[in-house]
Amino acid sequence: MASFGDLNRVNTNIQSLDSQLSLNRINKQMSENQLKMSTGKRINRAEDDSAGFSIATKLRSRVSGLNQAMQNVGDAKSVLDIAESSYGSIIDSLVEMKELTTQAANDTLGDDERGFIGDQIREIGIDIDNIVDQTVYQDYELLKGNEETSTVGGNLTLDFQVGERESDTITAELRAVSTGGMFAEGTSAGGTVDDLGATSGAIKATAIFGEGGGLTFSTTADSADYRAFLSHVDDAITTMSEDVNDIGITQSSLSVREEALSQSISANESAKSRIMDTDFAKAQSEKVRLSILQQTATSSLAQANNGPQSVLGFLG
Repeated sequence: MASFGDLNRVNTNIQSLDSQLSLNRINKQMSENQLKMSTGKRINRAEDDSAGFSIATKLRSRVSGLNQAMQNVGDAKSVLDIAESSYGSIIDSLVEMKELTTQAANDTLGDDERGFIGDQIREIGIDIDNIVDQTVYQDYELLKGNEETSTVGGNLTLDFQVGERESDTITAELRAVSTGGMFAEGTSAGGTVDDLGATSGAIKATAIFGEGGGLTFSTTADSADYRAFLSHVDDAITTMSEDVNDIGITQSSLSVREEALSQSISANESAKSRIMDTDFAKAQSEKVRLSILQQTATSSLAQANNGPQSVLGFLG
């Protein structure tokens, strides 16, 4: 700072230089204050707060990952909703199949009527396979198993990324479904299931995939044959019910994870905000203070610039 004797020197106005330095410093702070208020950010560059900037960057990265994980959970629920809907339709078809089988198992029916019922059951089997063919999400045929890693009838394993860390996953397994797969095991009146899954007796429950695959009933099937088939229908309904139960458990896990993600996003956003965002009340108070200092510094500079004129008194 300039001393009292500096006013007696004309070539170098130290007091003016000090006032300029103070005014420049205040103008810089004023500019930074205006930037904070215009962007809403307390830290606009790393130099504003290098440690805070680094911490906030990590928080921002985590929030971004959590937000995508939340989207992944929604997509996973959509996949399971599609599978559950198809499982439900298949169960409805099986229930109808059981009703018809129970009707055919009654000795009050003749061979012709029982043959008509066999045709209906066969069509229900075709409908079930059509439902399986139409259950698709993106490139996944959800109810056909994983043909690359498992045999026909295996499970399709889906790993859902439900967090921003490598280990944050939930796994769902969707059982492959087909009429052949549901009715290929066990015995039926007249014979035992062979390698193709077809019985050699009156009732054939084939495991042939492709054209003509499904259930085929002989016109000679009697009430005893249909009574034997009832247990296979019951087993199929039980299996499908277990699959729906498994989907429900996974959906419940996804809902819990969704709530946890929402809370985590809120907490991390709050932490990032405290570091990065401008406190407008504080910034406005700072603006008023800087405005007053700017005016006083300008006034001081004007006075300092006029100071050397006092030297003219020595020349009178």
